[in-house]
Amino acid sequence: MAIISKKPNTPGQRYVVGVRNDNLSKERPVKKLTENRKRGSGRNCYGRITSRRRGGGHKRLYRKIDFRRDKLDLPAVVERLEYDPNRSAHIALIRFEDGEQRYMLAPDKLKVGDKVINATGKADFKPGNSMPLQSIPPAMRVHNIELKPGTKGQLVRTAGVAATLVSIERGKATLRMPSGELRLVNARCRATIGVVGNSEHGNRALGKAGRSRWKGRRPRVRGVAMNPVDHPMGGGEGRTSGGGHPVSPWGQLSKNFPTRRHRKASDKDILVRRNGRKMRK
Repeated sequence: MAIISKKPNTPGQRYVVGVRNDNLSKERPVKKLTENRKRGSGRNCYGRITSRRRGGGHKRLYRKIDFRRDKLDLPAVVERLEYDPNRSAHIALIRFEDGEQRYMLAPDKLKVGDKVINATGKADFKPGNSMPLQSIPPAMRVHNIELKPGTKGQLVRTAGVAATLVSIERGKATLRMPSGELRLVNARCRATIGVVGNSEHGNRALGKAGRSRWKGRRPRVRGVAMNPVDHPMGGGEGRTSGGGHPVSPWGQLSKNFPTRRHRKASDKDILVRRNGRKMRK
């Protein structure tokens, strides 16, 4: 992949920076592996907005991704690589020997025609192969990691990231996450070898506000530009910077204030936080 920029024939193309993806298929996704999914536009099950500045955007057809990797010990061949509008990573269409097709996250260096397998034990340490953490040697880079055995991959799924397996002791695997956090995971949890593909995703530039609207991101208004009735930081004669510590519309501190819930159940599995602070036991 390579970074590309277009000749600015229009003002909207002047600052666009894209990624060349000649290896992606132009075919329509497999119909039986897709489903319609209604977008909530930032609303919860009660219809209340819980994530602001969401709504609109282009229609998306959801691709069912095999995060479980539970079809074991049956080789599969990569048929094609595809773009997925629902995530930053690319996906790969694989066909098992019995004819079943599934989508999986496409790791870096995975090509059409390669073979992948979901092993119950050890297998070749090639990108795309899935196996338990206890079967993977230390210093190996992995992604799509389960939090509990037999569930599905929940950790490290975005484009261009990978976790590093540090060690395995007493049935627990120590992982260094992309954020720098050191975390313990059950060694029977499954993980996929390699780095998630589309590593150039972070170097793209949308170039214009309209492309953000296509993605369902609505405009954001600064609190200091509002009236006092709308925001604690609003109002004042002339332009002001707020005068106090930045807060949300409901008075919650918005900078240098941890929003993680205290005494969370998973705290016992975190050895070192992403800021380098060791967790108390």
